[in-house]
Amino acid sequence: MSKVLVIGGGIVGLTSAYYLQKKGFEVTVLDKGDLSDNCSFGNAGMIVPSHFIPLAAPGMLSKGIRWMFNSKSPFYVRPSLNPSLIGWGLKFMKHATEKHVTQSAEPLRDLSLLSKKLYEDLSKEPNFNFELTNNGILAFYKTEQAAEEEAHLADKAKTLGLDMAVLSAAECKALQPNLNLDVLGAVHYRCDAHLYPGKLMNALLTYLRGNGVSLISGKEVDKIESEGNRITKVFTGTTVWEADQYVIATGSWSPAVAKMADLNISLMPGKGYSFMEPEPQQRLTIPALLCEARVAITPMNGGIRYGGTMELDRINTKVNMQRVKGIVESVPKYFPDLHPALPNEKEIWYGFRPSSPDGLPYIGRSTHRKNLIIATGHGMMGLSLGPATGLLVSQIIAEEKLEMAVDSFAANR
Repeated sequence: MSKVLVIGGGIVGLTSAYYLQKKGFEVTVLDKGDLSDNCSFGNAGMIVPSHFIPLAAPGMLSKGIRWMFNSKSPFYVRPSLNPSLIGWGLKFMKHATEKHVTQSAEPLRDLSLLSKKLYEDLSKEPNFNFELTNNGILAFYKTEQAAEEEAHLADKAKTLGLDMAVLSAAECKALQPNLNLDVLGAVHYRCDAHLYPGKLMNALLTYLRGNGVSLISGKEVDKIESEGNRITKVFTGTTVWEADQYVIATGSWSPAVAKMADLNISLMPGKGYSFMEPEPQQRLTIPALLCEARVAITPMNGGIRYGGTMELDRINTKVNMQRVKGIVESVPKYFPDLHPALPNEKEIWYGFRPSSPDGLPYIGRSTHRKNLIIATGHGMMGLSLGPATGLLVSQIIAEEKLEMAVDSFAANR
């Protein structure tokens, strides 16, 4: 039986292990944490075929510069002489074009739709109840400019075969009659869905443990040995791990891990924050995106999860309370009856979104290490794109026909 070592225990690593196990591989998953503290647990739980526009898009440069001077802004790049950030930024500028957006739309759509189908299949499996809900997402706006941008997005989505509808404020109110609104309207991303990430991750962990997958926590890779064009050994301290195939699915830590195999992966960690509040009245039943504020709000496990911000900086443990305050203050501007309290620092979750400079994930076999597959760089869509990535990783390793083309996601692009 062929052995696969998956480095990284987030949604991409675990779904890769899931599909590899289904195909009969002997799988070990290594994670530096305790398998309960990564981005896959604290995110907004949104499955978003609607997000076919990559982060590297026209307008993001000017917005990013403007937001840099606002301590509560949703997007921030810390000025730095960090060579990785400078290289990433130059590539981002190169890709922030209409041509890149157009070329990226169909691959991102196809990857998202595949993931959504796989989530639906997974939800029908025994012991996989993770509150998958298919009632879409509402992108609310307060300004005419945002309304125009969202309507343009909806038109593009329709040409891609995605189900979206532009709604008036009254039509939005009819969908959630107990929720007061102060908006011009919204686009209903009816092609989208949401789930409870904690239940999903725990269900995956339970399945993998019960079906022969070795889950090893608290083991950080600190050395990789290669011979010729193949990896031969992975080290975590004095422990040696050997396999036939290797997968790097370590999110924002992927560049450091790949460097041990003499590979360069251009990624920057984008820190995001979230926190939970109880909502016994259940007024919010459809997840919301606040367009101008760039805040995500999801009904989850009997409460509401509020999340947002994108801080591009080195990996760090600092909680920027001003960013969290920005999330808190934005909510009642759209929903006058929702007044989340500013949480204590210990109640705030944060994680790092692995952001590629062109806004597309890396999925594919390394051209320099023939037995290494890269699966990272999903940005804010890691949970949304996880199952599709995991399935494709398993098909690449099994040398099967792929469910979809992955040329746009090539690891060496």
